[in-house]
Amino acid sequence: MTAFQELIAYQRETEALSHIAERLGWDQEAMMPRGAAEQRADEMAALESVLHARRTNPRIEVWLTRAEAKTPEEARFIDLVARSYNRETRIPARLASELARLTSLSQGIWAEARAAEDPSAFLPTLEEVVRLKREQAACLSEGDLYDALVDDYEPGVTYRELGAMFDRMRPRLVALREKVLGADRKVAKLDHVFPEATQLRIARIAAAAFGYDWTRGRLDMAVHPFSSGSGNDVRITTRVVESDPFNCIYSTIHETGHACYEQGIDQQHLFSPLGRGVSMGVHESQSRIYENQLGRSAAFTGWLHTRMVDAFGDFGIDSPDAFYACVNRVNPGYIRTEADELHYNLHIMMRFDLERDLIAGKLEVVDLEEAWNARFEADFGVKVDRPSHGFLQDVHWSVGLFGYFPTYSLGNVYAGCLNKAMRDAVQGIDAALAEGSAKPATDWLRANLQCFGGLRPPRETIEHACGFAPSEEPLLDYLEEKFGAIYGL
Repeated sequence: MTAFQELIAYQRETEALSHIAERLGWDQEAMMPRGAAEQRADEMAALESVLHARRTNPRIEVWLTRAEAKTPEEARFIDLVARSYNRETRIPARLASELARLTSLSQGIWAEARAAEDPSAFLPTLEEVVRLKREQAACLSEGDLYDALVDDYEPGVTYRELGAMFDRMRPRLVALREKVLGADRKVAKLDHVFPEATQLRIARIAAAAFGYDWTRGRLDMAVHPFSSGSGNDVRITTRVVESDPFNCIYSTIHETGHACYEQGIDQQHLFSPLGRGVSMGVHESQSRIYENQLGRSAAFTGWLHTRMVDAFGDFGIDSPDAFYACVNRVNPGYIRTEADELHYNLHIMMRFDLERDLIAGKLEVVDLEEAWNARFEADFGVKVDRPSHGFLQDVHWSVGLFGYFPTYSLGNVYAGCLNKAMRDAVQGIDAALAEGSAKPATDWLRANLQCFGGLRPPRETIEHACGFAPSEEPLLDYLEEKFGAIYGL
């Protein structure tokens, strides 16, 4: 075999093992008995040790030196393996294993502290997570510590670029929010009990409407919804609040967007670095466009309204127009995952600033709750009433995902660009959505973005799909048009 063929075969086994590790993570959050937490942490640490050893194997450097790429796909494969090798060899095996074990334990500790509204039960563990993430960042950094962590999720993007993006977005978002909250139109909110089993049935119907392949996936419950897997085993989770069916339905549609990206990647890339979504920003572009520009559109909510009336009977909102406004109701609520499209990016900006300060050592974990609550009141005009509505609401920090949050807003920006390009290119999107089918939209997304997986760098992926360089303008224009119409501005 050539050096390149040997590298492909070796990488295939490494990718297969990483799929197993991801499946263990899914099981931990969706199925694992509570008493197994310590054992699972040891399992995750052992598997991470094996993966780290494979990813830092000196033979990789030899293969990379000798491998010759004959196509752009082969060149990209080599680049991605080299990137992984260069990063992994900077991290000591001890640190990789310790992080895997701690974050496995930490997720369960966070969930219990969140349920009990007891920050003190979680803070000591979070301090250890932050300490290890600072150490990891120091190993990887060639400058700013936070940049080193962001690079795991959005290669090539820096905190300065993200900060500049937020600075451009904030004035228009805040101005639109103030107009909406001061508008004369008052939008109704739900006041009804929606049984769990019926919510889950509608969620499954909605996932199918967006093209989720149930022969290669499944839906389960989790404290914090997520998707997991790639290729032919891509699983989604959701959660249910019986007073708020939108929580379940739109969490499911969001995770369906992630899952359809993974299911849509060309099968020839399975078990290769090209066989996954290229970055979390691009991944979030899929989940956010499925959830918002498509799922919260007037066309789709009209169809959804009929399904919900059939399933739940009269729940107090009679017309499709009123239901559309209800789905998109603007409210400065506590929870990021339930936030309307105007407030969502403000949630992310707050988290971006706080976690950057945590990694830089400007903010210590013991002061995090106070800093969160003060910033939330300043940004949203509401006092945090309990920890699960504050800094305990998200799973991310418990499992060490520092640098992940800004990719949500980057995904929103990318989704705005994709929505503009898609609607310029495809006729009949809304007509199909009104019939309960996202197929014209999802076919375009699959053909122009999803099928390529990791073939191109993130921004190039979006530019290739859209035909223009990504910017915030399409997203902000869409928000101003949509909410201006809903609230009569």
